[in-house]
Amino acid sequence: MTHKLLALYGLKWNPFTADIPVEALWTPPSLDHFRWRIEQQVRDGGFALITGDPGTGKSVALRLLAHHLATLPDVQVGAVMRPQSGLGDFYREIGALFGVVLAPHNRWAGFKALREKWLAHVDATRYRPVLLIDEAQEMSHSVLAELRILASTEFDSRAILTVVLGGDGRLVQDFRRETLLPIASRIRVRLNLDYLTPKELLDWLRHATDQAGNPHLMTPELMTTLAEHAAGNLRVLSIMASDLLALAARRDLRQLDQKLYLDAYAQQPRPKSRTAEPIARA
Repeated sequence: MTHKLLALYGLKWNPFTADIPVEALWTPPSLDHFRWRIEQQVRDGGFALITGDPGTGKSVALRLLAHHLATLPDVQVGAVMRPQSGLGDFYREIGALFGVVLAPHNRWAGFKALREKWLAHVDATRYRPVLLIDEAQEMSHSVLAELRILASTEFDSRAILTVVLGGDGRLVQDFRRETLLPIASRIRVRLNLDYLTPKELLDWLRHATDQAGNPHLMTPELMTTLAEHAAGNLRVLSIMASDLLALAARRDLRQLDQKLYLDAYAQQPRPKSRTAEPIARA
């Protein structure tokens, strides 16, 4: 959105895009509790899991968690950007995240160097390094198995890494397979993001517009309508609201209202099918 359009509505940013400042993100109670649980877990290490259908806020949850953990003293946080990597590229990325130079052709040396780095950090601070992985359903089973072995020591009695996996239903199905049961059994904290109620979506809308600088961007009636027609999905709601904002700017409207919604989304009457007129009998 251009500065001209932002100025038109007195907005600091477009409240309906994914790149709003992390401090302005809406935090539901379930996520706030999960974030607290992870804060406790970084002292002991282990696996945690965020699941949900597309558009229910998994990536936002990881973003909020990363921001929160970064405020804690002595906590190292790394985020995997390419979960679909093979073992070689996975080690390259993990090494870059934690400042360890790795040679992919010598995986044993990389394995040893990472564990020594994490052990030194744990011994010095009593906090486990944290690895966040979004879209974890794209990870190969061999990489997940490697991560399980990499994250513990002393015959699996001591965790030296906290791993938070985020993924959709495919990841949940994968964890039911025999090859990944060892990881599934180690997941200590879970957050399942479900579809939101109209009231929760309405709270999100109010929070988003208020944080962006214009709580009166939409009429209350329009907010209620959007919340009731987004099928509980935050992504659907944000796309609808963004479309309406663009349409309002094109029409130079000062406020988004119910009429704008009807113009954009009301179902147009279908044209009547033409049938042959009955032939008059002689």
